[in-house]
Amino acid sequence: MLQTIDREPCLEAAPKNEIKAMQVEYYRVPLAEALADAKHGTHTYFELILCRIFCADGLEGVGYTYTGGTGGRAIYSLLNDELREWIVGRDATDIREIWEDMQWKLHYVGRGGLLSFAVSAVDIALWDIRCRRLAQPLWKVAGAHGNTAASYAGGIDLGFDEKKLLDNVQGYLDRGFDAVKIKVGKKDYKEDVQRVAAVRERIGADTRFMVDANYSMTREGAIRFAKAIEQYDITWFEEPTIPDDFEGYAHIANAIDIPLAMGENLHTVHEFMHAIKYSSLGFLQPDASNIGGITGWLMVSDLAYANNLPVCSHGMHELHVSLIASQPHAGYLEVHSFPIDQYTTTPLTLENGRAVAPNSVGTGVCFDKAVLGPHLVQLK
Repeated sequence: MLQTIDREPCLEAAPKNEIKAMQVEYYRVPLAEALADAKHGTHTYFELILCRIFCADGLEGVGYTYTGGTGGRAIYSLLNDELREWIVGRDATDIREIWEDMQWKLHYVGRGGLLSFAVSAVDIALWDIRCRRLAQPLWKVAGAHGNTAASYAGGIDLGFDEKKLLDNVQGYLDRGFDAVKIKVGKKDYKEDVQRVAAVRERIGADTRFMVDANYSMTREGAIRFAKAIEQYDITWFEEPTIPDDFEGYAHIANAIDIPLAMGENLHTVHEFMHAIKYSSLGFLQPDASNIGGITGWLMVSDLAYANNLPVCSHGMHELHVSLIASQPHAGYLEVHSFPIDQYTTTPLTLENGRAVAPNSVGTGVCFDKAVLGPHLVQLK
């Protein structure tokens, strides 16, 4: 005989969680010096797009995304003109539903790309609200495996001469990093090889060492370069060729003895599925600023876990530290050259080479209005 189970009637969402307003802000933040890599060109500033979501009871969540200097106005427009009024009235606790709806609302004109940046900003704001409602830090809510992450300092340093490159790397060591990454992709690959050799000599045998080509090489060029630097104990070779050439990554990986890493230019979960299936990667590098926020990043993390791959990060270390620390299969946190955390009230800290996730309630990223405010650009 079947037993009947009494269930409480479904209750409507608490009015306090209703989204009453969304505010979008656009900032152009100058860099202290020009930074160059092999494909993105020279960066003189970065763009920061903030998304503030306000609930009926006044609780505010802050999300954001960023660019290397172009496209920020288009992301602002997607948020302000396409999503702002649409999101008002939604329940802020329905994070996954809102995430899905945003994807499909603009899928036809924006699958991946700029849309993923806009979705990310909204999603991060909603996770900030979720954590604040729970009175918990992000690392606890996202997985709670731990509150520290292995980290490396990643420079945008292809334009530096060898002396400046080595001085820059020494600065990483002086700050307590036990892993570093440099850019490669010179026209003459032998110059890259010389720079790699010089950095390995400077950092010693015990420091982990990564290189990043920013998708600037052909398949065969990447193989030639990788074989020339295998002797320097390279932890990974990042983005050797264009991210669209999934099979090309496998071709390179099968020819060399250095693991490959990729992910910052994959903007949908489905692209990561293809990369895992076809590219023979050693490390995945989702970026919460362009993969659909924390929701998208955790989806990729689950894919990495299911395929026995470490999950790493790209950029926005002030947020990613909490995500990386929360995962049992965590790889490395990239501590990026774009100094977003110089404009927050809680800059990243290291303990014994490991980055420490903030214990503050919310995402742990609180922007300093006094420092960031002068870089606000009024858009119409």
